[in-house]
Amino acid sequence: MFCFQCQETAKNQGCTVKGVCGKPEETADLQDLLIYVSKGVSVYGEKLKQQGTVDKDAAHFVCKALFSTITNVASNNDVIIDRIMEGIKVRDGVKARVGAAVSGALPDCATWTPKNKEEIMAKAMSNEVRITAAQNEDVRSLRELLIIGCKGIAAYADHAAILGHESDDIYGYLMEALASTTRDLSTDQMIALVMMNTMALLDKANTSAYGNPEITEVNIGVRNNPGILISGHDLKDLEELLRQTEGTGVDVYTHGEMLPANCYPAFKKYGHFAGNYGGSWPHQNKEFESFNGPVVLTTNCLVPIRKENTYLDKLFTTGVVNYPGTKHIADRVQGGTKDFSPVVSLAKTCKSPEPIDSGKIVGGFAHNQVLALADKIIDAVKSGAVKRFVVMAGCDGRQKSRSYYTEVAEKLPKDTVILTAGCAKYRYNKLALGDIAAFPAFWMRVSAMIPIHWR
Repeated sequence: MFCFQCQETAKNQGCTVKGVCGKPEETADLQDLLIYVSKGVSVYGEKLKQQGTVDKDAAHFVCKALFSTITNVASNNDVIIDRIMEGIKVRDGVKARVGAAVSGALPDCATWTPKNKEEIMAKAMSNEVRITAAQNEDVRSLRELLIIGCKGIAAYADHAAILGHESDDIYGYLMEALASTTRDLSTDQMIALVMMNTMALLDKANTSAYGNPEITEVNIGVRNNPGILISGHDLKDLEELLRQTEGTGVDVYTHGEMLPANCYPAFKKYGHFAGNYGGSWPHQNKEFESFNGPVVLTTNCLVPIRKENTYLDKLFTTGVVNYPGTKHIADRVQGGTKDFSPVVSLAKTCKSPEPIDSGKIVGGFAHNQVLALADKIIDAVKSGAVKRFVVMAGCDGRQKSRSYYTEVAEKLPKDTVILTAGCAKYRYNKLALGDIAAFPAFWMRVSAMIPIHWR
């Protein structure tokens, strides 16, 4: 196998035997083939876009397909094979809509049609589907950069679509970008295609539904009730889970990158929304075990379960996430909600979580909240109380060397405001870094500015 899509890869170069994330060769190959099929869909989707139409069903498929190839999202080969077969049907449907507009030679991804699972596996292991197949190093790097960028865009677009916010421009761009990787373009043309942003769309979707995040003290201790732990990024899933657990005696805790959800006004009305449990994704094996109750994974990152762990029968996946042996919460039907009743029923039979932290941490310094404090921030800068802003962004990886995040945070001068993005914040968001006197008492030196990230 060869996979170098994340910063956890062996020797920081690429996994060649088995993924550091636990992904075996067959899964990596099938994910590459799913991307390959998505390119085939996009060859026709691009033509349709040029005719002035965007096929939203095809765009939805591409978004979910790319999303499921992000690190630690999909591990069930059977599910990936089903998505590949679905992609062939979607591709042929878009092809029929395009009609005679497509002429000349077509790339293999636009024409390949498997007859059975054996042909799918054989294709997955063939050289032509590798995203690194280009011989020119610049072309190979730009194609890979573009594809990985499209994965992030697809994930954001999928979350926004769940909340009813969609953009034909974004869908059309994804088709154009993926289709471009099947052609020989100049480096200038490829660099131009790399530039795209869906954060504004997702931000609008989240804040329209749940309000603007506000400065909040988030509990990191535990209560005596049984609990459900929800991890990932999907706020719609959290909303529905909170509604379905109201009045049941079951508390709901966030984990990992669901932490910022504690700062959205719409969720604060739920008295059983208990706070955040644990830290970042590398600690799942220990923290999911000590939580005692069921765990719901809405997006990445789901790490492989160790043999000594016993929480597999309490682990639920939903959306694009899958893992062998887990129970999967089906997608909501149009206008409906997901059914979390199996999770709630199981939670009622479980012990309360074991404490691993106590106290509170402060979050909610999103852009709207910071703008509301703009005058105080400017005054603090003018007075010299704040002399620098430092951005500390990234992922909390497994390596011991990641302690540099903690060391930098501890050694920065006391007149520094730290802005953070991603789960690297777990390296220092529980440190007693203190307040800056010129700010309100709730203004902490660590502020979560961006509530969502992808490795």
